[in-house]
Amino acid sequence: MHRTGFLERASLAIEKVAGALLGLITLLVVASAIGRYFLAWPIPDAFDLSRLLLGAAIMWGFASVAYRGSHIKVDLFAEMLGARTRRAVDFLAWSVLLVFTLLLTWKMGERVLTVWRAGEGTMDLRLPHWPFVALIWTGVAVSLVGVTARLTLIALHGAGLDHFERAEAILDDEDTAGALTGEDSRHG
Repeated sequence: MHRTGFLERASLAIEKVAGALLGLITLLVVASAIGRYFLAWPIPDAFDLSRLLLGAAIMWGFASVAYRGSHIKVDLFAEMLGARTRRAVDFLAWSVLLVFTLLLTWKMGERVLTVWRAGEGTMDLRLPHWPFVALIWTGVAVSLVGVTARLTLIALHGAGLDHFERAEAILDDEDTAGALTGEDSRHG
């Protein structure tokens, strides 16, 4: 746990960013719908802002699963393999994901520059798109770090997915221990 403690906390922070983005989208859509149907005044650019923020929320969510590996997976094949072969399959799978994430990071970086140079903006308020696309790119870039960290743990320590699926339980145990001693064990 010690070598991955920082990574676990970083993953939780990434999840909080994705959750905050989803909460912001929800508030924006609800407020715009209320404004449109009850006050005859929708929030300007609510559609553009919600779709851009949704892209950011998806990529920040991808950043979370990039490290934890807690997305949907079928491991019937892997469960039949020995530990050493399973580690090789995990390494191969995460290597392919690393290449995909690297290419996605590169192409999204190009997209940020393209949107910035073109001066694209929202329909009503002409808010520039590039900060939102940059937020999406940042989520992809963070996922690149997460995939690299996961691949490093698999290569150097033989870490499998089981440890990462219990991250919340480990942090809950730390909170429980802190409550018993009167200290917050995650913050010093």
